[in-house]
Amino acid sequence: MSLENCSIIDFPVIHDPRGNLTFIEGDNHIPFEIARVYYLYDVPGGAQRGGHAHRELSQLIIAMSGSFDVHLDDGAEKRTFHLNRSYYGLHVCPMIWREIDNFSSGSVCLVLASHRYDESDYFRDHGEFRSAVKEGQGDLLS
Repeated sequence: MSLENCSIIDFPVIHDPRGNLTFIEGDNHIPFEIARVYYLYDVPGGAQRGGHAHRELSQLIIAMSGSFDVHLDDGAEKRTFHLNRSYYGLHVCPMIWREIDNFSSGSVCLVLASHRYDESDYFRDHGEFRSAVKEGQGDLLS
């Protein structure tokens, strides 16, 4: 996978004077079924989250409240996305290193994941991740 496969996805918005509504359907608005949902909140100033890649898991990262930066690295190219709206999210493909920082006060980061938690799916060492990318081993390591 490369950064070319990662992109911002806009979600439907139903406008209403009482408040807007946005919804997300797996395998419709996003390119995978949702197997797990988690969220990050109360992140202390200056803290960084992420710092890993996945062999097979895809994610959609959404700033439900506040803002933060997502730094992506495919082993050859790096790109940063600033997320600050709840009606779009960042699709992160397998074999992409991600780091999240610059959390605003009160921010909430919602993550929709294609798989249940599986520690063996993680690269937690950037050097090991880069070696696997160079060897083209992404999904062969699972």
